[in-house]
Amino acid sequence: MQLHLSTWEEVDSYLSTSKGIIIPIGSTEQHGPNGLIGTDAICPEVIAREVGERTGALVGPTISIGNAQHHLGFSGSVTLRPTTLIAVIKDYVASLARNGFERFYFLNGHGGNIATVGAAFAEIYADYSMAMPGSNRPQVRCVLKNWWDTPGVQALSKELYGDKDGSHATASEVSVTQAAYPDAIKRKEMKQAGRAPRPFADADDYRKLYPDGRIGSDPTLATPEHGKRLIEASASDVIEDYRRFLALD
Repeated sequence: MQLHLSTWEEVDSYLSTSKGIIIPIGSTEQHGPNGLIGTDAICPEVIAREVGERTGALVGPTISIGNAQHHLGFSGSVTLRPTTLIAVIKDYVASLARNGFERFYFLNGHGGNIATVGAAFAEIYADYSMAMPGSNRPQVRCVLKNWWDTPGVQALSKELYGDKDGSHATASEVSVTQAAYPDAIKRKEMKQAGRAPRPFADADDYRKLYPDGRIGSDPTLATPEHGKRLIEASASDVIEDYRRFLALD
């Protein structure tokens, strides 16, 4: 069940049985010569939709622009400042909490979002902690889960790609986008990116370190068939994790 494809009456009915919602969050940034710029938003969106279809969980609209300033050296990348993303997340949660949502499960597709999303959660909890007693506000809980950081996905990525998956523009994430959008598959011959990950600062520093955008990956290994298996593996693990989250006191 997707929020933007529902009516308000359907959402009211949903809230009579569940106070939880899954919110995909990603980024709009370069993913190497054959990776789609929307990869980090597409992956959690597709997996969240699968979870929603299998469980009846409500899935919110994707936050498709994240913290990606270090990718701005590549055409098409778009970023929000950390303070802007924090404000977006706070308003998203506050809007839904006003009408009864209490459990917010953010399914993430971009490592660069992690610290900022954590800061947004801290701001949300601070607002509740500092509210006047007797305000009758529901207890809100938020959690962040990376779609790739599950036992099933980790094992499958190792099986399919060994040490060639890398850490950006990976074969795993490119495979998921190929399964989701087979008509948008890009073909370009490449060797595995050779430089090991190391800290970087701004966009110019990143572009100097990783000239074609990849970090240690060989996304030419990606296939739509792999993507379908990765979506299934992630969705299965996320379902279990989401149910545990809903069960928290």
